Amino acid sequence: MTATVVTTAIDLVEYAPAISHPLPDPVGQALAAARIVDEATPDPYAPGHWRLRAGSKVGAVTVDAPGCEPFTLRIQPKVPIARLFFLLGYSLDPGRSWRDDQVAVTEHRDLLPAFAHAVERQVDRALRQGLLQGYRPTEESALVVRGRIREAEQIRRRFGAILPVEVAYDEFTTDIAENRILRAAVERLLRLPGVPHGVRRRLLHQRARLADVTPIVSGRPLPDWRPTRLNSRYHHALHLARVVLDGASAEHTEGGLRINGFLFDMNTLFEDFVTVALREVFRGSDCAAHLQDPHHLDEGAAIRMKPDFVLYGPQGAPLAVADAKYKAEKRGGYPDADLYQMLAYCTALGLPEGHLVYAKGNAPHASHRVRHAGIVLHQHALDLDQQPEWLLPDIAAIAHQMNRPARDFTPEVRRRTG
Repeated sequence: MTATVVTTAIDLVEYAPAISHPLPDPVGQALAAARIVDEATPDPYAPGHWRLRAGSKVGAVTVDAPGCEPFTLRIQPKVPIARLFFLLGYSLDPGRSWRDDQVAVTEHRDLLPAFAHAVERQVDRALRQGLLQGYRPTEESALVVRGRIREAEQIRRRFGAILPVEVAYDEFTTDIAENRILRAAVERLLRLPGVPHGVRRRLLHQRARLADVTPIVSGRPLPDWRPTRLNSRYHHALHLARVVLDGASAEHTEGGLRINGFLFDMNTLFEDFVTVALREVFRGSDCAAHLQDPHHLDEGAAIRMKPDFVLYGPQGAPLAVADAKYKAEKRGGYPDADLYQMLAYCTALGLPEGHLVYAKGNAPHASHRVRHAGIVLHQHALDLDQQPEWLLPDIAAIAHQMNRPARDFTPEVRRRTG
């Protein structure tokens, strides 16, 4: 009988059909427990094989299990990597032009190497003029008075003794939140599988630049930072660093099992891009765009709902509502459940129309008028596999349809929406 050959690396594509692979049971169970893929089940027709189907998460992870070779799973996005970076960059900072030559991603076939390269380039640009300095609140015991004396702490800890003295002051230092976040992202990337040797070498150089910065303890929340004119050269690097740290997969040690990798959710990326792009279209009008706007369906405020995008008029009344849906379509059309959800939004907000925005797949634009209610539900298909100069006007066209019931925007918004 021929022994099963266990694969140590598998490539999947988001939302592609399930495929069967030879896997050790501990690895398959780890993938299922961590919900890295939408489906990870033993194949009933092939012992020693597991059926794997990727969902919306893309990236790469490595699973180490006792008695097994390290196993690497790579999940590729359907959209080109360069286009994915535009979606990500625009949602993080719509005022900046994110182009292929700025993030240099086209030379990499896989997502993680491209992302590591992009982060390293942005960190290098941020640190090129030296480490940013700023004031950091500091509390310590000292032999000289500096700043102000913490009187309550002096009495509690020193029982009336004069020295040492408990003081608080603002220290001008490079050990600030911005530099700590960059160091954490660089160190995180250095621990990930699949980072190319050349990129890893440059990341080590960036870590050496940040060597005097206090590391962030694993599991602790990231320090807060605020975008200002003084830290403007750090903005792009900090945005990407946050994606690295938010996308870090869980690291387990239960039973000797360890999962290490970087994943992010295409559902979230698409939702962020669509809502930010819609908000930008209406910027400068008398209206206000609210993202992830909380509401209640019932009068008793027991049933919560949170539309992705709600547009309000000058008097504060809702004018339009939209939801972004990246998820896979059903064969031949859109999921019906999304229509029921949008109908609930329109009913609760008192709107005559609602808009669902999908990543383009197998269905065109569709509109449905609800019986006995008169509410019209629009389903838009947004083609992500096109250049930004075509993609953003498609968003503006959707905004134009959302604009129709109100007709009270400024001339500037009318020009931008067609």
